[in-house]
Amino acid sequence: MNLILIDPAELIGKIVHVHDRRAKHIVKVLRSEPGDVLRVGLFGGKIGRGKVLRIEKKYPFSVDIEVCLENNPPPKTPVDIILALPRPIMLRRIIGQISSLGVARMHVINAARVEKSFWDAGVIASDNHKEQVCQGLEQAIDTIPPQLMFHRRFRPFVEDYLPTIINKYSTCLYADPGSNKTVAEYFNDPPEKVIVAIGPEGGWVDYELTRFHEMGFSDFSIGPRILRVDTAVINIHGRIMAAMKTCR
Repeated sequence: MNLILIDPAELIGKIVHVHDRRAKHIVKVLRSEPGDVLRVGLFGGKIGRGKVLRIEKKYPFSVDIEVCLENNPPPKTPVDIILALPRPIMLRRIIGQISSLGVARMHVINAARVEKSFWDAGVIASDNHKEQVCQGLEQAIDTIPPQLMFHRRFRPFVEDYLPTIINKYSTCLYADPGSNKTVAEYFNDPPEKVIVAIGPEGGWVDYELTRFHEMGFSDFSIGPRILRVDTAVINIHGRIMAAMKTCR
């Protein structure tokens, strides 16, 4: 935990009282004392300093902090993600990872090879993935959560929703193990913004690949190995960021 992240509702004037895993971290890991200064951030807002006013070192742990918020959070990366809905436990992991990576938005969509029961998982509800978002932000010293949008039907997403946002992106890609192209081939000139579609572990079906192609998406592969979706998300995001940096 590199940042003590606080919710706006917790802040009373300049004082916040924490008594959960954050308090335990301050007591057990940081070993803070009254007068110590911590790095704090307001969820959805600025980053700054927090002075420990009072600390209870025995269970139940609690800490009072005087907060001064003065710095903007780091900018988001210019890579947005379209992700075929993975298994719930993996989705939780990915949400935390993209929060750390600084992804601004992720569209989670249906696909032919997505198990229908996945859509009934509790993690789809915003209240059930906030913990993963917060942990990712705390790790990366960020306060702005990614926008997570869930689209239960593939065709309406591609035909109705995607056309309304596609002009925001200078480069549109979709991962396909059968492609003979690499990410780097698409970045001879610096793109302004990228959106990349990552399918289920079983891959996109031909219909889905065709629809992405019709929308102006280009195919690429990261190699012959079939990766777990959470590994693929990090791998692909990293490759795109590296390719964008190289051509600047």
